[in-house]
Amino acid sequence: MLELFPAGFVEERQSETVELAAYTDTEGAARLRDCFGGVRTEPVSPGWADEWKRFHQPVEVGSLWIGPPWERTTPGLRRLVIDPGQAFGTGAHPTTQLCIELLHVLEPGSVLDVGCGSGVLAIAAAALGFAPVIAIDSDESAVEATMRNAAANGVALEVWQADARTEELTEAEIVLANIDLPTVSALTLPTSCRLFVTSGYYEHDQPVVPGFDHVSRRARAQWAADLFTRE
Repeated sequence: MLELFPAGFVEERQSETVELAAYTDTEGAARLRDCFGGVRTEPVSPGWADEWKRFHQPVEVGSLWIGPPWERTTPGLRRLVIDPGQAFGTGAHPTTQLCIELLHVLEPGSVLDVGCGSGVLAIAAAALGFAPVIAIDSDESAVEATMRNAAANGVALEVWQADARTEELTEAEIVLANIDLPTVSALTLPTSCRLFVTSGYYEHDQPVVPGFDHVSRRARAQWAADLFTRE
């Protein structure tokens, strides 16, 4: 919810149900209605549209600074500017940071980012010297955001719209999948994939990747990321 509605939301429990109130605009309310249904809208005070900026804070991951364009970069770090738009991902979520930490310890090679969202992982990979980097997402808004953010950061990406659950994945040595556990487990990886970085699930979850050995795990704030290598 915070990724979709960075201006914030409140939770109210009502016996066996939970009501979530998100602060957003008309388009955001439509997205929320499409996702969950049962949405009602109410006007909020003027100036709310700028309040979301307080929730989009920069993060430092290894050699990278990731944040919005209005924040100042920490000296000595590579600046990556991310504007999520209507896509998922600002770089602040623990799963994103854990995946980037794993990228820091891998030898550069070709990369496929499955479910790229706003392009944070793909852009980070390109900034760290991985090439070529391909990013795919089933959401048109994510593809647009990734292309826009790649251009803003001066990195070369191949970006296109594709559904990883039903379409064959393009060849790459390293596949990144910061999505959800069922989709991670259902992916059919390309034959050239030798390393698989996964996240998007909780620490108590244990992904199973046939044909791959589990190498390492990183965890933070109850979230986890794993590195697998082909047997």
